[in-house]
Amino acid sequence: MKKLLSSVVAILMMLPAATQAQDYSKYYENLPVKMEQVKTPVIPANEVSLTQVGGVGDGVTLNTQAFENGIKKLTKMGGGRLNVPQGVWLTGPIQLKDNIELHLDKNAIILMSPDKSLFVDPKKPNGKCLVGIKASKRKNIAITGEGIIDGNGDHWRPVKRTKVSDVEWSKYKNVIGGVEKGEGKNLLFYPWDDKTGFPNIAETPEKQEKMRVDLIRFESCENILIQGVTIQNSPKFHLHPCFSKNVIVDGVTVRCPWNAQNGDAIDFSDVNVGLIVNSTVDAGDDGLCMKSGNNKPDAPANGCIDILIQNNTVYHAHGAFVLGSETQQAMRRIVVRNCRFSGTDTGLRFKSGLGRGGKTEQMFISDIVMTDIKDEAIIFQCDYFDKPAGSSKKDPEYTDFTEEQREFVPIFQDIHIDNVVCRGAKTAIKASGSLGLGAEHDNTQLVRDIDIKNTTIVYQKTDKDIDAKTAKLNLTNVRLIPDKK
Repeated sequence: MKKLLSSVVAILMMLPAATQAQDYSKYYENLPVKMEQVKTPVIPANEVSLTQVGGVGDGVTLNTQAFENGIKKLTKMGGGRLNVPQGVWLTGPIQLKDNIELHLDKNAIILMSPDKSLFVDPKKPNGKCLVGIKASKRKNIAITGEGIIDGNGDHWRPVKRTKVSDVEWSKYKNVIGGVEKGEGKNLLFYPWDDKTGFPNIAETPEKQEKMRVDLIRFESCENILIQGVTIQNSPKFHLHPCFSKNVIVDGVTVRCPWNAQNGDAIDFSDVNVGLIVNSTVDAGDDGLCMKSGNNKPDAPANGCIDILIQNNTVYHAHGAFVLGSETQQAMRRIVVRNCRFSGTDTGLRFKSGLGRGGKTEQMFISDIVMTDIKDEAIIFQCDYFDKPAGSSKKDPEYTDFTEEQREFVPIFQDIHIDNVVCRGAKTAIKASGSLGLGAEHDNTQLVRDIDIKNTTIVYQKTDKDIDAKTAKLNLTNVRLIPDKK
């Protein structure tokens, strides 16, 4: 009997980790609001190595077909783990299917090819390209391991001249290859006539720039696990689950140049039941960002509901934790706690604008430490309007919006911030409910029922910049201390 039990234990220990459900319940202890908890996706115990299906990790051989072969082989088996061993695995787009886990060994690097033509969508030759790693309407999918996924984004992104040194500017032009557009503060570098010799995929640099897409995007999926991997240098957003339910991001590192245009790190767009824990971000745009756009009736999720964000570190980002700019469907039961932010432009950023706004409910943010915040430690902004790189467009007027768009007004309310310590911010707290569309539209109190307590912020220039007509913040035991160096 003892021998039998020993054999069973030995067999269980040899099973792939993905088959053993992980318990994330410990993160849900002592919550300020009741939330639905995430569950680990179930992946069958089958395994296939990329080398078994034609993969060559020499950094030269294109492995697009090998990834497709491995996923097809596992799908016929009912699903399982596609192992990516040590090597540099050059590839075009990868599409995951139901019950598939992509597992990267520590010294494995999946590198998206600089050949943009591989990513052109044959169904939309003049539109957006195919995502680097994508899943659509799938269940039980995972990306795990200790390896790196690199989007080769330098060959896609424009670069603002004001954000790079002379040496860096010369590198972009001479190593990658491109053209300069605009002048003065609006001078940009666009990758074009790539030095690698691969063709352009659009008529102009500006049109090609608009074709860039996310590195990892899961749309209308259920039961997602992203664990352990490093995701870097995306053409656009790095990790972007949207309209999806039951999403776990655990121990992930996201990194890209600080000046990477639209280089968002982790964006949850319309995610229900999500968890982001133990992760590290150093990115060119928003860090940990929640968004909610147009309603999709057939999607598993609309709005951001039951999201827990805990034990994370954000270095550079435009905002460390960000809500918006789209907040249309719902922002409800979101908890952010025990995180550290160091070197971000803003700390806690709530941003939206007319046509993309909605109402927040039951948001709790606590136990946050910050240092070296360039602008505001905490900011509420209702007049945010996104502008593409190089754009000289003026902010829209009220008459520019349709009646339907005018229904989506940003209302930041029922937000509770507790126990924040920040050393070093230009402005401690800034808030305005103004839509920025003229005085006749600015008198509604769009920022209200905001509680900030037990907080200390050492500021460099301004303690409070709060528009009393449009924003009401309740401050309790809040110390705003000028930085005397």
